[in-house]
Amino acid sequence: MAQRQSDGVPPGPHPSGPEGGALGHQRARGPVWRTARPFRALLVGGVGAASLTALVWTASTGFDQPYVALAFCLVIAVGELARITLPGHRGSAPIALAGAIAYAFLPSLGGEASHHSAWQVVAVVALGVALGELPHVAVGHAPRLEDVARRVLTAALLAAAFRPLAEALSLTGPSVVVALMMTVLVALAWALDVGVSAVLRAERLRTRLAVALRDEARAQVATGGAIASSGVLIALACTVTGLVGLLVFLAPLLVSQVAFRRHAEVRRTYLETVRALSRVTEVGGYVENGHSRRVSQLSHGIACELGLAEAELLELEYAALMHDIGQLSLREPIAGGATVLSSPREQRRIAELGSAIIRETGVLDHVAEMVRRQCEPLAGDGEAGVPPLGSRIIKVANAFDDLVGENGDAERRAAVVERLRMDTDSEYDPRVVDALASVLARG
Repeated sequence: MAQRQSDGVPPGPHPSGPEGGALGHQRARGPVWRTARPFRALLVGGVGAASLTALVWTASTGFDQPYVALAFCLVIAVGELARITLPGHRGSAPIALAGAIAYAFLPSLGGEASHHSAWQVVAVVALGVALGELPHVAVGHAPRLEDVARRVLTAALLAAAFRPLAEALSLTGPSVVVALMMTVLVALAWALDVGVSAVLRAERLRTRLAVALRDEARAQVATGGAIASSGVLIALACTVTGLVGLLVFLAPLLVSQVAFRRHAEVRRTYLETVRALSRVTEVGGYVENGHSRRVSQLSHGIACELGLAEAELLELEYAALMHDIGQLSLREPIAGGATVLSSPREQRRIAELGSAIIRETGVLDHVAEMVRRQCEPLAGDGEAGVPPLGSRIIKVANAFDDLVGENGDAERRAAVVERLRMDTDSEYDPRVVDALASVLARG
């Protein structure tokens, strides 16, 4: 297959020199002892230290109602074993978290008052989570530590807020006051967890915190409501029925978890189908291997830098993966598959053909429109106005990968970015090019 052409690419500054800019100004520095995700490190380290302290303290002072603690620990372990991955790569363990919330709130069991401390709650939850994760770790499916830490943190905060109140007010049975107190506390804990997960998401994707906060609130409203209500109901039911209430009220949550899992699997299968379809152009020799994947990853990073919402990121990923699918209609492949080196007329024809193919699905009209307008100039073409932001992002990401390829060195990347900047008056969105430079600077 033809190699990437270098015609028209300016030499550009060397990234390790004094004018290397964002692409290379850190290359000459010595080792820096820091993490790219400090909040995640603080969360995992803090929760881990608190869990270890709680285990040591509870083991030394003894467990209150050890058989009850064992029952909840096993429920949490089973729930952690059955954890699921929801859309957006969100790890969730509804049964485990509902059991942890119930144990944090449990005022009594079958009429017998529970006097376990907040430290014991943290110890039981942490031990249950660890036991449930061991089989996953054994088969190489280690969890994202921040998701596990969030579950333990939620239980710890609820226990720290409720257990002293339960002792001070001598709460031993269900009542309107107890139910209201639990509801308020669990709502506050949910809001705090959304905030924590938003900070983690913004830190991981390098996107804006406000966007991440909105995405997390929307994504967790259904699961959060189901988990929180189940935890409160289990705690109230156990005061009357004993451990039977633990099993009875977990059943509806189990059904909900199955529904959540199926929804996530459908979304995952849909995305995998699009990814497989995007590789047809590579298998057919129309584009270089990995081109669609690299354009998709670059587009995702640029979009996060610009603050696109999660739903927009998903549509952009579909469009970026299939942006070159129109090349299947060509009689002869373009040399190297680099559409950026073709004439504007040829580029638009390929985009139109790709859009027509995508529209045949009947469910990806927004994606088809994004693909159709990816080759338009910055000011748009005709009466349609400025192309969608997704189209402008794909145009920049595709041009960069067409000119750099898979193994471009840092100097060539910097030169290509400078070339794109020279065309920001007419062809490329300057905000998108600046976002691309930021993404490349982070490696």
